Amino acid sequence: MVELRAQELEILALLAESPEDVTVEELTRKGKLADAAVMRTALTLQEKGLVKIYAKTETILKLNTEGKLHAERGLPERRLINALNAMGRKATLSEAAEKAGLDEQFARIALSWILRKKWAIYDSKANVLQASSTPTEGSDEKLLNSLKGREQVAIGELNPESQDAVVMLKKRQLLTMEEKTQRTLAVTAAGKQAVQAGQKAAAEVVTQLTPELIITGKWRSVKLQRYNIEAPVAKTWPGKKHPYLSFLEEVHAKLVALGFKEMVGTSVETSFFNFDALFTPQDHPAREEVGIYFVKEPEFGDISAYEAAVANVKATHENGWTTGSTGWGYQYSVQEAKRLILRGHGTCLSARTLLSEKLEVPSKYFSIARCYRPEVVDKTHLSEFNQVEGIVVDESLTLRDLLGVLAKFALEIAGADKVRFKPDYFPFTEPSVELSAYKEGYGWVEFGGSGIFRPEVTLPLGVKVPVIAWGLGVDRLFMMRASVDDIRAIFSQDLDWLRRKQVI
Repeated sequence: MVELRAQELEILALLAESPEDVTVEELTRKGKLADAAVMRTALTLQEKGLVKIYAKTETILKLNTEGKLHAERGLPERRLINALNAMGRKATLSEAAEKAGLDEQFARIALSWILRKKWAIYDSKANVLQASSTPTEGSDEKLLNSLKGREQVAIGELNPESQDAVVMLKKRQLLTMEEKTQRTLAVTAAGKQAVQAGQKAAAEVVTQLTPELIITGKWRSVKLQRYNIEAPVAKTWPGKKHPYLSFLEEVHAKLVALGFKEMVGTSVETSFFNFDALFTPQDHPAREEVGIYFVKEPEFGDISAYEAAVANVKATHENGWTTGSTGWGYQYSVQEAKRLILRGHGTCLSARTLLSEKLEVPSKYFSIARCYRPEVVDKTHLSEFNQVEGIVVDESLTLRDLLGVLAKFALEIAGADKVRFKPDYFPFTEPSVELSAYKEGYGWVEFGGSGIFRPEVTLPLGVKVPVIAWGLGVDRLFMMRASVDDIRAIFSQDLDWLRRKQVI
């Protein structure tokens, strides 16, 4: 006769009562047991030939936060076309977006999709939208409505017409797909016999030795529980560093090992170091409110300690000073140079380092800096991001040296398969180069800009040798390394993602 414990008999009895196979979830609910305990017991019963376990894997669809929002309010393009029709089928984009209650982020998305679906035509010069049709509900909207209010849906429950809509909504980052395995249990003939034989009460066993059992000697007469040390147990998740933080530490360690010294600084910076010292004119669009965050209080900082450098930079901006340049030809404002901002790039740290009395020639410096810009947040942009910044100071540097450093970053740190370079423009470098990298199965990604600092940057700061510089989006380096296609995911609080994600 097979010896069974109370929990094993309970599971067997529940299975024997059901005319059909029973899922682990149903047993968990009926027996008021943890699913891990049910599975452990089921595996033990399967070893004894009393139950059979069947596994079925299916794809589960879930709406994410943005998907749930659009399921409640409608897709942005639907809201926009409805607003447009209500306004007489013709209006400016801003008016229609306001009528539809769409913010700037969703207004751009709505415009893109309304044109792709040919619901309207758009005159970009006049910024006017005109409805071209009264669209019926599309398959993507039908799917979104069917998912509304539901925690999850198996893809097998959908009709064939919805398959293209699944692809579309996934591409739009509105839903997630994951594989889920459902296990069902069925009692065997031997299992039914065990229940029918009257083994409804488990043999009394002791699962833990107590001081009383040992002192009184009762442990000799009681029955001790046998344990199967090979039985599966519930997963445990020990604490660990965030995968992205681990990656940043790895980048830091590699650069230090290559002989780079670290540059550090505060997030609040003066416009002098963030822009002026980098030969960016004071009327440049990047210095407007749409391109940078200004500090409200205090509004201005102190740059009196850099009086000589400020004078050199002022002359360079106005007439080129002794750099051989004609400058920008405007009246430079020292007060504007004092304006406090949140640094928009890590290159301000390079400017401070070049001005430092501790600067060595030759030398190599780097920083991993938190930067801030009022960007529209999407899958490749954040308003806060990290940048790995670096400079090399040496008399014999050439563009070839810069390209070699950039290639090393992409291939060794991001795990790219190949790189490409193309000319670019920055006010503070000439020549300027943009780095992009490719990884099989991931595609091409733009990492950032680089170049050789212009004399208008180096000479006013007292540096008379070539300086190569780069500022790369280290967030994007990690995305390629970890095969992440949405930059927002690397700052996710999704515990399941954090537990599973491993960066090699």
